[in-house]
Amino acid sequence: MARGGQGLVRVAVVVRAGAAPMWWFGMFAAGLGLLVPGPAGRRIGVLSGAALFLVSAAAVACVRRRRYRELARGTARAGRHDVLQDRAVGVRNWRRGHRWWLLLAFLAALGSAFAVPAAGGLLLAGAGCGLWLKAVWIGRLERAGDALLWVRVDWLDRRGGRPAGKAVRAYRSTGTAAGDAAPGGARRRTTALVRPRVRPPGPPRSS
Repeated sequence: MARGGQGLVRVAVVVRAGAAPMWWFGMFAAGLGLLVPGPAGRRIGVLSGAALFLVSAAAVACVRRRRYRELARGTARAGRHDVLQDRAVGVRNWRRGHRWWLLLAFLAALGSAFAVPAAGGLLLAGAGCGLWLKAVWIGRLERAGDALLWVRVDWLDRRGGRPAGKAVRAYRSTGTAAGDAAPGGARRRTTALVRPRVRPPGPPRSS
């Protein structure tokens, strides 16, 4: 990196990267699990899965919030030579690093349907929902501080995750217009150009 700059990735983007695949893998596994008449029965499986969904979503959304707040309070301004990573790159790195974990989680959720139909899939989907809720919460922190939160890429783990892990000593901050992701890590919406209204020509004036 030229002149001491660092590669930075958005904290909310890393957190949000696993939400969609975990949600869809979980719902797909739950749907397939309903086709399997497990010994517990479909009704018990769905009720158990709904409870597991709520518990896992709440647990994932709330875990380590104090750590995120501490890092958010001690941010340093990003330097001129720091390189801001695109949202798509951060998402791709996380999903590539966790692809085997996601596959094993999907297979485990699918296999659990032979005992309790749909429960494992809903548990996995709840974890994905929890990641999304945590990213939304980080977005509120960013809006409250009027600054986006970034973490050094080399402080993440080898799978591109853990933006609040032990290796992370501080976050960097930029203005809310930096990068291509909105507060919370979602895609930044491009506003359409507003064309000025042109008044239609009136009838010609009589001379």
